[in-house]
Amino acid sequence: MTSRVLILDFGSQYTQLIARRVRELKVFCEILPCNAPLDKIKKFVAGALILSGGPASVYDKEAPTADRGILELGLPILGICYGMQWLAREEGGKVEPGKVREYGPATTRLRKKEGIFANFEEEEIAVWMSHGDHVSKLPSGFEAYATSGNDLLAAIGDDRRKVFGLQFHPEVVHTPQGKKIIENFLFKVCGLKPDWSIASFIDQKVKEIRETVGKSKVLCAVSGGVDSSVMAVLIHKAIGNQLEAFFIDNGFLRKNEGDRVLELFKKNVGLNLRKIDA
Repeated sequence: MTSRVLILDFGSQYTQLIARRVRELKVFCEILPCNAPLDKIKKFVAGALILSGGPASVYDKEAPTADRGILELGLPILGICYGMQWLAREEGGKVEPGKVREYGPATTRLRKKEGIFANFEEEEIAVWMSHGDHVSKLPSGFEAYATSGNDLLAAIGDDRRKVFGLQFHPEVVHTPQGKKIIENFLFKVCGLKPDWSIASFIDQKVKEIRETVGKSKVLCAVSGGVDSSVMAVLIHKAIGNQLEAFFIDNGFLRKNEGDRVLELFKKNVGLNLRKIDA
């Protein structure tokens, strides 16, 4: 079975970037909101979970949360920023507001060069921080894997359970070794395989669309944006002229934008996109 990672989104602006990094490492992943039902999470049959960051504080009255049951699935987990704080609090640790807010470039000292930091030769690495709260007390079974320049916990882990947390963001380019950390989590900690590619994803979706549509026709609205355009191209690739695609020029587009959308689809995709002047 293809390796699969599920990302639970706690509201971070970087969640899509986490997914991109995982996919760049040739591992299939999807994103669900953090409050997704446990049954839906189980149905995904993930080989690992990643908990994203987020702008909230875990002790806020309406702070985003996930079903505690994810901690009892026996899956490897990587919590990032808010995800680490939520994880630590749920496991019996303590999170509190920091006297110093860590934001921007920072230096992190590695305490344990194993697990997510396997094969790291450096004593310190450059990272990107973005938090006010911090984990002030480790949950039972967890150890400090890295500390920040302010001597705050920057990475924690329970190697036995394969559960780790990072206070910094490994998914951004400002953490130069971030991709290596994610790679270590996926392959060394979780034992997943790089067995996915965007090409195989396209083939799979084209097959699914053909099986679903059969000999019927599909009506498809295209805005000219990324999501609907990708959808239209995939459906067209699958069923060709069975697709009836239309584009509505509502009068609020930039000058000549509607014509450019039509030209793009006709010249590059071969899709006869119908324009409706509204």
